[in-house]
Amino acid sequence: MIVDATAGLGRDSFLLASLGAQVTLIERSEKMHALLDRGMKRAAREGGQFREIIGRMTLLKGDALDVIPELAAEAILIDPMHPERKKSALVKQELRQVREIVGSDDDAADLVRLAIKHARKRVVLKWPAKADPIEGVKKCSHQIIGKTTRYDVFMIN
Repeated sequence: MIVDATAGLGRDSFLLASLGAQVTLIERSEKMHALLDRGMKRAAREGGQFREIIGRMTLLKGDALDVIPELAAEAILIDPMHPERKKSALVKQELRQVREIVGSDDDAADLVRLAIKHARKRVVLKWPAKADPIEGVKKCSHQIIGKTTRYDVFMIN
C-alpha cells in the first residue's frame, strides 16, 4: 500500500491508482477533504475505468502525523505546500486556491521524519526542483529531478 500523506486534490493518488497501486489518501483540511470526497464519489458514479481506479483509493480524514503510525505503508508520498517562490511569476490559480484552503505546511519536516520512521520501503518527498532541502530532514538516498519538480527519495533499510 502507498500512503499519500498530503492528498490535496488527489492527482498523485489518482495517477498511482491508475497504474494499479492501492493508495490511502490522508487529508487534514476539512474543506479539502470534502471537495476530494465529492470528486471521488462523482468519478466512481461515472463507472467503467474511473470506478475501477477510485476503487483502489481510500480517503481518510485526519492529520497524517496521527494516522501514519496506524498504517502499514510500503511507501509514503509527501507533497507539502511548497515554499513561497522567489520569482515574481504567480503559481497556477488552482494551486493558489489550494493554498488558501489548506494554508502552509509548517510541520513538513516533522511529517517527513515520521514517515521515514514508519514506512517499510521508501518515502518520497515531492518538492520544487530548485528549492533548498527541508531543514531538519536527513539527506535523501537519491533524487529524481524534472524541470520544475524533484522527488527526494528516502530508502528504508
